[in-house]
Amino acid sequence: MIRAHGVGHRYGRHVVVDDVTLHLPEGATVGLVGPNGSGKTTLLRTLYGSLQPATGHVLLGDDDVAGLPRERVSREIAVVVQEHGGDLPLRVADLVLLGRLPYRRAYQRTTTDDHALAAAALQRVGALHLAEREFSGLSGGEKQRVLIARALTQEAEHLLLDEPTNHLDIRYQHEVLDLVHSLDATVVVVLHDLNLAARYCDHVVLLREGRVVAQGPPAEVLVPDVLEPVYEVGVRRVDLDGEINLLFRPAHSLRRSA
Repeated sequence: MIRAHGVGHRYGRHVVVDDVTLHLPEGATVGLVGPNGSGKTTLLRTLYGSLQPATGHVLLGDDDVAGLPRERVSREIAVVVQEHGGDLPLRVADLVLLGRLPYRRAYQRTTTDDHALAAAALQRVGALHLAEREFSGLSGGEKQRVLIARALTQEAEHLLLDEPTNHLDIRYQHEVLDLVHSLDATVVVVLHDLNLAARYCDHVVLLREGRVVAQGPPAEVLVPDVLEPVYEVGVRRVDLDGEINLLFRPAHSLRRSA
Protein backbone atom coordinates (compact mmCIF):
# COMPACT_ATOMS: atom_id res chain seq x y z
CA MET A 1 0.00 0.00 0.00
CA ILE A 2 1.19 3.53 -0.83
CA ARG A 3 0.65 6.24 1.77
CA ALA A 4 1.60 9.91 1.73
CA HIS A 5 1.93 11.93 4.93
CA GLY A 6 2.21 15.73 4.84
CA VAL A 7 3.87 15.67 1.42
CA GLY A 8 4.97 18.98 -0.04
CA HIS A 9 7.02 19.95 -3.09
CA ARG A 10 8.12 23.25 -4.56
CA TYR A 11 9.96 24.50 -7.62
CA GLY A 12 12.07 27.35 -6.33
CA ARG A 13 9.69 29.46 -4.23
CA HIS A 14 6.58 28.15 -5.99
CA VAL A 15 4.72 25.59 -3.88
CA VAL A 16 3.20 22.94 -6.16
CA VAL A 17 2.11 20.31 -3.61
CA ASP A 18 1.23 21.45 -0.12
CA ASP A 19 0.78 19.19 2.93
CA VAL A 20 -0.93 16.30 1.14
CA THR A 21 -1.89 13.23 3.14
CA LEU A 22 -3.30 10.21 1.31
CA HIS A 23 -4.21 6.69 2.35
CA LEU A 24 -4.95 4.91 -0.91
CA PRO A 25 -7.47 2.07 -0.59
CA GLU A 26 -5.76 -1.20 -1.41
CA GLY A 27 -6.90 -2.70 -4.70
CA ALA A 28 -8.88 0.42 -5.67
CA THR A 29 -8.66 2.66 -8.70
CA VAL A 30 -7.88 6.14 -7.38
CA GLY A 31 -8.35 9.22 -9.55
CA LEU A 32 -6.28 12.37 -9.05
CA VAL A 33 -8.33 15.24 -10.47
CA GLY A 34 -8.19 19.01 -10.42
CA PRO A 35 -7.65 22.05 -12.68
CA ASN A 36 -4.46 22.59 -14.66
CA GLY A 37 -1.62 23.48 -12.32
CA SER A 38 -3.23 21.91 -9.28
CA GLY A 39 -0.25 19.59 -8.66
CA LYS A 40 -1.61 16.27 -9.94
CA THR A 41 1.45 15.16 -11.92
CA THR A 42 3.90 16.44 -9.31
CA LEU A 43 2.06 14.52 -6.59
CA LEU A 44 2.06 11.38 -8.74
CA ARG A 45 5.82 11.70 -9.26
CA THR A 46 6.42 11.93 -5.51
CA LEU A 47 4.37 8.76 -4.99
CA TYR A 48 6.77 6.66 -7.07
CA GLY A 49 9.93 8.44 -5.98
CA SER A 50 10.81 10.35 -9.15
CA LEU A 51 10.62 13.51 -7.02
CA GLN A 52 11.70 13.71 -3.41
CA PRO A 53 9.19 15.60 -1.26
CA ALA A 54 10.49 18.76 0.37
CA THR A 55 8.30 17.96 3.37
CA GLY A 56 6.62 14.78 4.59
CA HIS A 57 7.23 11.32 3.23
CA VAL A 58 5.76 8.58 1.04
CA LEU A 59 5.55 5.04 2.37
CA LEU A 60 5.47 1.82 0.37
CA GLY A 61 4.21 -0.62 2.95
CA ASP A 62 6.14 0.45 6.05
CA ASP A 63 9.19 1.76 4.18
CA ASP A 64 9.99 5.26 2.99
CA VAL A 65 10.14 5.22 -0.82
CA ALA A 66 13.07 7.66 -0.76
CA GLY A 67 15.30 5.08 0.94
CA LEU A 68 14.36 2.01 -1.10
CA PRO A 69 16.48 0.49 -3.89
CA ARG A 70 15.07 1.39 -7.29
CA GLU A 71 14.83 -2.30 -8.18
CA ARG A 72 12.40 -2.94 -5.35
CA VAL A 73 10.32 0.13 -6.19
CA SER A 74 10.16 -1.00 -9.82
CA ARG A 75 8.92 -4.45 -8.79
CA GLU A 76 6.11 -2.95 -6.74
CA ILE A 77 5.19 0.20 -8.71
CA ALA A 78 4.72 0.38 -12.48
CA VAL A 79 4.43 3.82 -14.05
CA VAL A 80 3.05 5.20 -17.29
CA VAL A 81 4.01 8.85 -17.82
CA GLN A 82 3.30 11.32 -20.61
CA GLU A 83 6.96 11.80 -21.58
CA HIS A 84 7.43 8.52 -23.36
CA GLY A 85 10.58 8.96 -25.44
CA GLY A 86 8.80 8.73 -28.78
CA ASP A 87 12.05 8.51 -30.79
CA LEU A 88 13.21 5.27 -29.21
CA PRO A 89 14.49 2.99 -32.03
CA LEU A 90 12.84 -0.12 -30.59
CA ARG A 91 10.32 -2.64 -31.79
CA VAL A 92 7.12 -2.61 -29.77
CA ALA A 93 7.74 -6.17 -28.56
CA ASP A 94 11.20 -5.19 -27.27
CA LEU A 95 9.88 -2.08 -25.55
CA VAL A 96 7.20 -4.06 -23.72
CA LEU A 97 9.83 -6.59 -22.62
CA LEU A 98 11.59 -3.77 -20.76
CA GLY A 99 8.90 -4.26 -18.13
CA ARG A 100 10.74 -7.41 -17.10
CA LEU A 101 14.03 -5.60 -16.32
CA PRO A 102 13.42 -5.40 -12.53
CA TYR A 103 13.37 -9.20 -12.46
CA ARG A 104 16.55 -9.83 -14.47
CA ARG A 105 20.16 -9.77 -13.42
CA ALA A 106 22.69 -7.85 -15.50
CA TYR A 107 23.15 -9.38 -18.97
CA GLN A 108 20.53 -12.05 -18.29
CA ARG A 109 18.49 -12.89 -21.38
CA THR A 110 14.74 -12.71 -21.57
CA THR A 111 12.96 -16.01 -21.06
CA THR A 112 10.07 -17.73 -22.77
CA ASP A 113 7.89 -16.70 -19.86
CA ASP A 114 8.93 -13.05 -20.30
CA HIS A 115 7.90 -13.15 -23.96
CA ALA A 116 4.58 -14.80 -23.08
CA LEU A 117 3.84 -12.09 -20.49
CA ALA A 118 4.66 -9.35 -22.99
CA ALA A 119 2.44 -10.90 -25.67
CA ALA A 120 -0.43 -11.31 -23.20
CA ALA A 121 -0.11 -7.67 -22.11
CA LEU A 122 -0.19 -6.44 -25.72
CA GLN A 123 -3.24 -8.61 -26.32
CA ARG A 124 -5.03 -7.10 -23.29
CA VAL A 125 -4.59 -3.55 -24.57
CA GLY A 126 -5.53 -4.46 -28.14
CA ALA A 127 -2.03 -3.90 -29.52
CA LEU A 128 -0.67 -7.36 -30.27
CA HIS A 129 -0.78 -6.58 -33.99
CA LEU A 130 1.77 -3.81 -33.35
CA ALA A 131 4.43 -6.12 -31.90
CA GLU A 132 6.79 -5.95 -34.89
CA ARG A 133 6.31 -2.23 -35.55
CA GLU A 134 8.85 0.39 -34.47
CA PHE A 135 7.60 2.33 -31.48
CA SER A 136 8.61 5.73 -32.88
CA GLY A 137 6.35 5.21 -35.89
CA LEU A 138 3.16 4.70 -33.89
CA SER A 139 0.37 7.17 -33.37
CA GLY A 140 -0.08 8.81 -29.98
CA GLY A 141 -2.91 6.47 -29.03
CA GLU A 142 -0.98 3.39 -30.12
CA LYS A 143 2.04 4.50 -28.08
CA GLN A 144 -0.13 4.93 -25.00
CA ARG A 145 -1.53 1.42 -25.26
CA VAL A 146 1.97 -0.03 -25.74
CA LEU A 147 3.27 1.80 -22.66
CA ILE A 148 0.39 0.44 -20.59
CA ALA A 149 1.27 -3.04 -21.89
CA ARG A 150 4.85 -2.52 -20.69
CA ALA A 151 3.52 -1.57 -17.24
CA LEU A 152 1.33 -4.68 -17.15
CA THR A 153 4.34 -6.81 -18.05
CA GLN A 154 6.04 -5.44 -14.94
CA GLU A 155 3.46 -7.33 -12.78
CA ALA A 156 3.60 -4.69 -10.02
CA GLU A 157 1.04 -4.40 -7.24
CA HIS A 158 0.66 -0.66 -7.91
CA LEU A 159 0.07 1.00 -11.27
CA LEU A 160 0.45 4.79 -11.57
CA LEU A 161 -0.68 6.52 -14.76
CA ASP A 162 -0.41 10.17 -15.80
CA GLU A 163 -3.32 11.04 -18.10
CA PRO A 164 -3.40 7.68 -19.90
CA THR A 165 -6.38 8.70 -22.06
CA ASN A 166 -4.47 11.49 -23.83
CA HIS A 167 -4.48 10.97 -27.62
CA LEU A 168 -7.08 8.19 -27.37
CA ASP A 169 -10.44 8.30 -29.08
CA ILE A 170 -13.59 7.70 -27.04
CA ARG A 171 -13.60 3.95 -27.59
CA TYR A 172 -10.05 3.45 -26.35
CA GLN A 173 -10.47 5.91 -23.47
CA HIS A 174 -13.13 3.64 -22.08
CA GLU A 175 -11.36 0.40 -23.01
CA VAL A 176 -8.10 1.46 -21.34
CA LEU A 177 -9.77 2.69 -18.16
CA ASP A 178 -12.03 -0.34 -18.01
CA LEU A 179 -8.90 -2.47 -18.31
CA VAL A 180 -6.93 -0.73 -15.56
CA HIS A 181 -9.99 -0.74 -13.30
CA SER A 182 -10.26 -4.52 -13.71
CA LEU A 183 -6.64 -5.19 -12.71
CA ASP A 184 -5.73 -6.91 -9.46
CA ALA A 185 -3.69 -3.88 -8.41
CA THR A 186 -3.93 -0.52 -6.71
CA VAL A 187 -4.21 2.01 -9.52
CA VAL A 188 -3.58 5.76 -9.24
CA VAL A 189 -4.53 7.67 -12.37
CA VAL A 190 -4.34 11.37 -13.20
CA LEU A 191 -7.45 12.38 -15.16
CA HIS A 192 -8.84 15.63 -16.54
CA ASP A 193 -12.21 14.23 -17.54
CA LEU A 194 -14.39 14.15 -14.43
CA ASN A 195 -16.97 11.92 -16.09
CA LEU A 196 -14.30 9.29 -16.74
CA ALA A 197 -13.23 9.59 -13.09
CA ALA A 198 -16.85 9.11 -12.01
CA ARG A 199 -17.23 6.03 -14.20
CA TYR A 200 -13.97 4.19 -13.50
CA CYS A 201 -12.58 5.35 -10.14
CA ASP A 202 -13.48 3.88 -6.76
CA HIS A 203 -11.89 6.80 -4.91
CA VAL A 204 -11.29 10.38 -6.05
CA VAL A 205 -8.75 12.93 -4.76
CA LEU A 206 -9.58 16.51 -5.78
CA LEU A 207 -6.67 18.97 -5.79
CA ARG A 208 -6.58 22.74 -6.01
CA GLU A 209 -3.37 24.77 -5.88
CA GLY A 210 -1.47 21.79 -4.50
CA ARG A 211 -3.83 21.01 -1.64
CA VAL A 212 -6.44 18.30 -1.21
CA VAL A 213 -9.90 19.87 -1.33
CA ALA A 214 -11.81 16.60 -0.97
CA GLN A 215 -11.22 12.87 -1.21
CA GLY A 216 -13.51 9.87 -1.04
CA PRO A 217 -15.97 7.94 -3.22
CA PRO A 218 -16.97 9.71 -6.47
CA ALA A 219 -20.56 10.05 -5.23
CA GLU A 220 -19.30 12.23 -2.35
CA VAL A 221 -16.59 14.24 -4.11
CA LEU A 222 -18.10 14.85 -7.55
CA VAL A 223 -20.92 17.13 -6.44
CA PRO A 224 -21.63 20.70 -7.63
CA ASP A 225 -21.01 22.33 -4.24
CA VAL A 226 -17.48 20.88 -4.18
CA LEU A 227 -16.60 21.20 -7.87
CA GLU A 228 -17.90 24.67 -8.73
CA PRO A 229 -15.52 26.72 -6.52
CA VAL A 230 -12.55 24.56 -7.64
CA TYR A 231 -13.15 24.70 -11.40
CA GLU A 232 -15.03 28.03 -11.44
CA VAL A 233 -17.70 26.67 -13.77
CA GLY A 234 -21.31 25.76 -13.28
CA VAL A 235 -21.88 22.07 -12.64
CA ARG A 236 -25.04 20.05 -12.91
CA ARG A 237 -25.03 16.42 -11.83
CA VAL A 238 -27.41 13.85 -13.30
CA ASP A 239 -27.47 10.34 -11.85
CA LEU A 240 -28.75 7.99 -14.53
CA ASP A 241 -28.92 4.18 -14.30
CA GLY A 242 -26.69 4.29 -11.25
CA GLU A 243 -23.95 6.32 -12.98
CA ILE A 244 -22.83 9.91 -12.34
CA ASN A 245 -23.00 12.30 -15.29
CA LEU A 246 -21.67 15.83 -14.95
CA LEU A 247 -22.75 18.73 -17.16
CA PHE A 248 -20.84 22.02 -17.24
CA ARG A 249 -21.64 25.60 -18.15
CA PRO A 250 -19.44 28.73 -18.35
CA ALA A 251 -18.57 30.70 -15.26
CA HIS A 252 -20.52 33.78 -16.43
CA SER A 253 -23.76 31.78 -16.46
CA LEU A 254 -22.97 30.64 -12.93
CA ARG A 255 -22.62 34.26 -11.81
CA ARG A 256 -25.92 35.21 -13.44
CA SER A 257 -27.76 32.41 -11.65
CA ALA A 258 -26.26 33.30 -8.27
